[in-house]
Amino acid sequence: MKIAISGKGGVGKTLLASLLSRTFAQAGYSVLAIDADPDANLAANLGFPDPDKITPISEMSELIEERVGAKPGVSGSFFKLNPKVDDLPEKFAAKHNGIKLMLMGRIKRGGTGCYCPEGTLLQALISHLILQRKDVVILDMEAGIEHLTRGTAKGIDKLIIVVEPGRRSLETAQRIFELADDLGLKNVAVVGNKIQNDAQKQFIISSLPQKEFLGFIPYDLDIINADLANRSILESSAPAITEVKRIFEKLTSQKKPI
Repeated sequence: MKIAISGKGGVGKTLLASLLSRTFAQAGYSVLAIDADPDANLAANLGFPDPDKITPISEMSELIEERVGAKPGVSGSFFKLNPKVDDLPEKFAAKHNGIKLMLMGRIKRGGTGCYCPEGTLLQALISHLILQRKDVVILDMEAGIEHLTRGTAKGIDKLIIVVEPGRRSLETAQRIFELADDLGLKNVAVVGNKIQNDAQKQFIISSLPQKEFLGFIPYDLDIINADLANRSILESSAPAITEVKRIFEKLTSQKKPI
């Protein structure tokens, strides 16, 4: 099963990715969590020790040059469009509590020129993870689905858009639905987060008519406090854990276990 999670920044994508990764792992699945958000914090939320010491793939200059044939950041270089990547998960994935984790990192930084070699390697890696790996792959993405192409979108079993009760969050969700449609990605669903009452839940449902809803995670100060204290959020909120288990059950009922 391949699951991509997107939505506006700050809505709780990483919360859902973390709890889903842990729930799948506890159920006996081989889980590979992918942090494809440049502002990476999935490792910390999963409780990985020394998360700041995990090097993103896009910052592995020697690896990029070896596989792609061009130095990162060099404009106008010739490089391989189909680099070898099938061995990278085993070599570079961090492991903790039954979960493997890879950080993609940034492709471009302002004022530093072209980062095409990084982009080529990351795109090839994501394509391999989605189309060829047998693990449950959970991608924590930025506010969009730029890492997906028409080819890789075919391998996504479910794109989950996380929303909160707010106009901007819902506007971002609508844009992601449009992008997904452009890629031919039909298996798209919504998870509401930071829900304080039934009125907020109904507001989200009415704002996204005829969309599939997998669940609604309640607002919980314990999650915020865990984040402020730089603690893993995996055990911080019993209500959130319970709701994500329900979401997990819906996902696994829609597709036969691997």
